[in-house]
Amino acid sequence: MNAPHIAKSLSRRRFLQSAGVTLGLPLLECMTPVFGRAAQAKAPRRMLIISNNLGFLPKPFFPTTAGRDYELTQTLAPLADVRGEFSIFSGMSHPDVNGGHSAENCFLTAARGPTKSGFRNQISLDQFAVEKLGQLTRFPTLNLGVNIDKANRSLSWTRDGVLLPAEDSAPALFRRMFLQGDPAAVKRQLNALDERGSILDTLLDHTKKLSRDLGSDDRSRLDQYLTSVREVEERLLTAREWELKPKPVTKLPEPADIQDKKRIFEKLDLMLAMAQLAFESDSTRIITLMVDAFATPAFKIDDHESTTEGYHGLSHHGQAPAKVKQLEDADRQQMVLFRKLIQNLATKREDDARLLDRTMVLFGSNMGDANKHDNTNLPILLAGGGLKHGQHHAFKGDHDKPLCNLFVSMLQHMGVETESFGSSTGTLTV
Repeated sequence: MNAPHIAKSLSRRRFLQSAGVTLGLPLLECMTPVFGRAAQAKAPRRMLIISNNLGFLPKPFFPTTAGRDYELTQTLAPLADVRGEFSIFSGMSHPDVNGGHSAENCFLTAARGPTKSGFRNQISLDQFAVEKLGQLTRFPTLNLGVNIDKANRSLSWTRDGVLLPAEDSAPALFRRMFLQGDPAAVKRQLNALDERGSILDTLLDHTKKLSRDLGSDDRSRLDQYLTSVREVEERLLTAREWELKPKPVTKLPEPADIQDKKRIFEKLDLMLAMAQLAFESDSTRIITLMVDAFATPAFKIDDHESTTEGYHGLSHHGQAPAKVKQLEDADRQQMVLFRKLIQNLATKREDDARLLDRTMVLFGSNMGDANKHDNTNLPILLAGGGLKHGQHHAFKGDHDKPLCNLFVSMLQHMGVETESFGSSTGTLTV
């Protein structure tokens, strides 16, 4: 992890051990890189990425004209009073990311060939951003889910292509953010972090001795491994510092859990509210949220309407009018929730700015047309972030524009110094 100053900072644990004392020292500046940076930090920039892995009906979703004067479609109609707060994109996808549902884990990675033998995913946009920015908050990122199959699906992946499980319980997330453990529980957590640090110290010592007898190629591989170990050590140090800092306080009560998968949009509404709360408390600045429609049975669209079958079955509608109608209603309901999120972020103030102007919200999907398992022309909405919105950016041609071009622009807006990510070929002006 690229975390300026952390690698050079003095480990409080190592200082005490080397001094052979147990007296608790004050947290000196050289021991608190995270909080030292926070005091000098610029206005925070945030990012929330939401994906429904079955997408939207394309024809009612995409406008037929481009630019500022586009006409809101049937699906986008609920966004009429916030149209100046978001942009819509068409003609974008991830090159060589196909195979229908196999692409759902590649939405933020753009890893090519998810159906090929030996496929291995790669780092997701959120984790890439954290690598570059360092851990600025208690949680580097929050990876959330609605009705999610935790064992198989996630928007968030490590550099080694390992799935990071999503949190799908609002009460559990609330407790992680706000519930301060008793002194004994905090001490146990600190001891566990110290123990992991001790293991890493021993591991580093042994590998340094081993390197003396290795050839140049093996030594190079070992150096790469040691670099990874040092990054883990830095993260443990940062985690320890955050464990010593009291958690933020909220007057809000712990939310009630919603376990019924049929209430998918109530669960989505709750998770969006939790994401906003995480931003307001500055618990994190990067959040991913996967709506696992594939794992959703027959569900409630609103208080008056329920579907006749599961989300996946509806998505293969074959133009059957009854199924299409239910999907249209479900798509509009998601836009109702998206509008609510935009309005809520717009009404919250942070210093002299709206929370919305410091928060980019991307809502999209890995699926362009679920009925045909088509992973091209992905539905993409981007709101907030202080960007110039109100347009339909239509990219048409023999090939879609790489979605990663938009990702690079978002990364740069977050303050990440990079010219590329995934399959990008440049950037987009938003």
